[in-house]
Parts: sequence; structure tokens; C-alpha cells
Amino acid sequence: MATDRRKLIIEAAAKSFSLFGFKATTMDQVAKLANVGKGTIYTFFKNKEELFAEIVSSLVNEMKNEAEAVIQPGLPFTENVHRALFRLLEFRSHHQLMIKLIQEEKEMGTIAVSEMLQHIENEILTYIKQKIEGASSKGIIPKTDLELTSFLLFKMYIALVSDWEKSHEPLSSEQIAEIIKVFLLKGIKN
Repeated sequence: MATDRRKLIIEAAAKSFSLFGFKATTMDQVAKLANVGKGTIYTFFKNKEELFAEIVSSLVNEMKNEAEAVIQPGLPFTENVHRALFRLLEFRSHHQLMIKLIQEEKEMGTIAVSEMLQHIENEILTYIKQKIEGASSKGIIPKTDLELTSFLLFKMYIALVSDWEKSHEPLSSEQIAEIIKVFLLKGIKN
């Protein structure tokens, strides 16, 4: 029964954060949406920040599962990296909570939101780093500075997918994969 109420609270909070953002969400709103007393929320979570952290943690796991779903063992490493990154960015741009968090950070600069978005990015970078490390240990790509490579790969991908499109014709999925192969992953092999 307690796990059911906890789940209801998490679902209600996720809905509230998605609709109103972090700053505008109150524990009263969450309690009303979950159809529980406000005190019930505090039996599971100390405060709004802890509840937010729980939801973001689930979001990160969901993102990793999305990326894993498109990785195919038979494909070249570069293709799998591209597929995983594409899925992560697609998720980011279509998931209501992510959209709201990015919007709130831009418009209000809410510190808690900035910290959570940084946490999400760090988790994605760690995920990419693990994938590169796996390929490196199999001899697919040589040992290199994994952290720097992960960071550059992620930032290059974001730049090609979203920043490029602001003033240019969007690149196809194949073009992005080829650019990443040429500029970054081939550079690793030299």
C-alpha cells in the first residue's frame, strides 16, 4: 500500500513538474494531484528537491534504456554511437519534463533545475564514456582520454543536430554519422 502511494506521489509530481516547472510546483499541488494528504508526501520525501531528484533519476534510467534499445551488436561502433546519441537527443526534445526543465532554465535560471540538467548531462557523458571504454577494451578504438572524447562526441552531436539547424538546412542522420566518423572517431584512431 505504501509503495502504491509513493508511486502515486512520484507520478503526480512528475506531471506537475512537466506542466508547471520546478519553481512553480508546490507540495500542495502534488498532494492534490496524487489525492493524498500533504503529510503523506513527507513520509516518503523530505522536500520538493528530494522528490525532484527521484524523478530525474528515473528520467536518466529511461534515457539509458532508450539508448540501449537502439544499439545493435552487429553494427560498427560508430553507427551504434550515432544511434544511441540520436535516440537520447530525440528523447530530450520530445519528453515533456525535459522540455519544461530546459525552458525553465533558459527563462528563469532556476538553480535546482540547472543542477539537475547538469546531472542529466553528466549521466549521459558517463554512459558514452562507458561505451567508448567498452570499444577501447575490445580494440575497436585505441585507448584515449575517454572523458574528453565523450564530452566532444556529445557536444559535437548536439551542435550538429540542434545548433546547425538554426541557420542551415538540417543534416540527415547519415550525414551526422559520417561527420562524427570523420572528425572525431577517425581522429581517435590516428
